[in-house]
Amino acid sequence: MMNLPSLVFALVMGFLMSLSITLATTFVRVGPTENFFWLWLEVWVVAYPVAIVCILIYRPAASKITGKILQKLSQL
Repeated sequence: MMNLPSLVFALVMGFLMSLSITLATTFVRVGPTENFFWLWLEVWVVAYPVAIVCILIYRPAASKITGKILQKLSQL
């Protein structure tokens, strides 16, 4: 069952990550053009919902993997 903190986390993290990544990659691809904002917005509108879904799907597995990695590192 989805809980509210997980959903809010996904919304915030998805917003920040998709904004940052699409901004950087759009800038690299097209440079500082006159219509940069609109080109970037087109890409971001697609990336934001994808990022939210990916965070909701991958977060449990990523947390488990992180825990295992940290456990192995603490044994060194």
